Amino acid sequence: MTTNLKLKLTTLLLIITTTLIAQKKNEQYIISEDISITKYHDLEQLEEMPKGKLLELYNRRIEIIIKILPNIAFATKPGVTMTTLGIPDTKGNRKALQDNIEATTTYFDNTVEFQKIILPYSDRSSLIRAILFYEDTLKALHTYDQFD
Repeated sequence: MTTNLKLKLTTLLLIITTTLIAQKKNEQYIISEDISITKYHDLEQLEEMPKGKLLELYNRRIEIIIKILPNIAFATKPGVTMTTLGIPDTKGNRKALQDNIEATTTYFDNTVEFQKIILPYSDRSSLIRAILFYEDTLKALHTYDQFD
């Protein structure tokens, strides 16, 4: 094989590889990779937290619920794409997913704005109970696949 042919084949291989990587990076996740819980809390831990921290935790749990629960028919964990589910990667499907992501983001942003105004008036014990409820709901996602 000549050096010129090797160079052309190598260049072609690099172009194909780069194109495939770029396509994979541009693919949207059904559940964003940044949606996860690294720690669950118990009553004692929550009771020790200042109300400001509880408000932040409450809003984070709301975000995770808003972004995961409507999609559990597809996935319960972050990082799943249409391709991994076998959904055709068509322009229409990509647009539908993008529209859903934007609608979810808008809904969450509006909810947080409301929560910033109203939630500070909530009773601390009610806030703690709500966080525990949300965390229990999210823990249940770990057993969701057992319903098959």
